[in-house]
Formats: sequence, C-alpha cells, structure tokens
Amino acid sequence: MLSSSLVSIRYLNHYFGQGALRRQVLADINVDIQVGEIVILSGPSGSGKTTLLTLIGGLRSAQEGSLTVLGQDLRGATEDQRVDIRRQIGYIFQAHNLLQSLTAIQNVQMSIQLHGVSSPQAAHLKAAAALKAVGLEQHGHAFPHNLSGGQKQRVAVARAVVCHPRLLLADEPTAALDRKSGRDVVNLMQQLVKDQGCAVLMVTHDHRILDIADRIIYMEDGRLVKPSSANSTANPAFTAALPPTLPQR
Repeated sequence: MLSSSLVSIRYLNHYFGQGALRRQVLADINVDIQVGEIVILSGPSGSGKTTLLTLIGGLRSAQEGSLTVLGQDLRGATEDQRVDIRRQIGYIFQAHNLLQSLTAIQNVQMSIQLHGVSSPQAAHLKAAAALKAVGLEQHGHAFPHNLSGGQKQRVAVARAVVCHPRLLLADEPTAALDRKSGRDVVNLMQQLVKDQGCAVLMVTHDHRILDIADRIIYMEDGRLVKPSSANSTANPAFTAALPPTLPQR
C-alpha cells in the first residue's frame, strides 16, 4: 500500500552557527503529515516552529535526520530538487508579503507565471478565478495599500493556492487580523483542503482557530512534546506528534 504521508520526518536535527557559536534549534523531530490533514504547530516564540516550517518548505537545507516531502528526501537534495518541491507547495506568511507596486490580481498572477503557464491571458484568467474563490472578485485591480488586513491575507491565500499545491504551509496567518478576518481566512483554507485534497501545516499562537485542526502538535525548546495538562484540558485536540513506533530519544 502506498503511504498517504505528504511529509515524513525522522530524527531531524538542525543547528545555527558554526564552531563555538553552534546552537541546536531542532532536536529529534519525528512527525508525519497525511493527505487531507490540517495540522497546527503550536508552542512558545523561539521554540523552532518557523525553522521547521522552512525546512519542510525547502527554504533551508536539512542537516541531520530524514526529511521527506512529497516523496523527495530533502537531506542532501540539490537546489534544483528543492526548487521542484517548492513549486508544489503554497506559502502563506504572517505579513502577507504582497508586492506593493502590483494589484491584487497581478500578485496572484506572478505566482502562476513562475509555474510556467504558457500565456499572460491564461494566467490572468486563473488569477481572477482564485480571487473569486476567496471572495475578492471585485478587488482584483486594487493595490495592497487600498485593502484591509483581512483582504490582503485573502490575496495571499489566493496566491498560495492558485496552482493547486499539494501542501500548504502557513506561518502565523491570522496574527495581524481581527477575530472575524482571521476566522474567514482559516475557514477558506479549510474549504480549500476539502476541495483540492491537499494538506495544511500551520504555525500559530492564535487559540481562536485551534478548532479547525485535525491534529495539534506542540513544540518547546526545539522538540515536539506533549503539552501540559492545563493545555490538554483547554484544547483536547492536542496530540503527541511522535509515531507510536518511534519513541522519542
């Protein structure tokens, strides 16, 4: 039987710095992410969540352990191999990272063109459809400075999903949004998982959106750990991230 794991990580370690300044930021990470899952990665600031996200996204090179994403072992992968993986992943960042000199539809269209769509006309039509899917069909020609925070993040979602990624990575996507805008964004992501059959890994501190997760994994001091009993009681979706056959070392 073929595995449905889009991400499979075994004993992943990562370090910053060299020599006497070398510091371990991830230790013995073991986790799988399956097709169709929404997984939330929670934990204190500085615990290594964003580092793990960037490793899974092919934005950093894996150093120790095994990191397989979409069937490609990223440890020792070439830059071309990591670029190929990145083309199959959608990214949503906390600060949306829209290009201020481009309209909403142009921001989405750029993502399509990077994937090799044959004509600007085809890219434009696809971008317009993505904006319609996030409820911004009337704002395609607006520049980011004329959009609200929630609208900008919706454009970022459209940009991330327009090419139907197999995996969606989101780093604090609701941190700068009010409750309604944040809920709208995560509901949209939830619907896209259902419609497109991808998976989502979301880093968040936002306890207002924990209910959308199929699983919540918790990181502290670079390790995946069981949350405290207080957190477990408040958020019953918390589960240990370690596969049962792989005890934490």
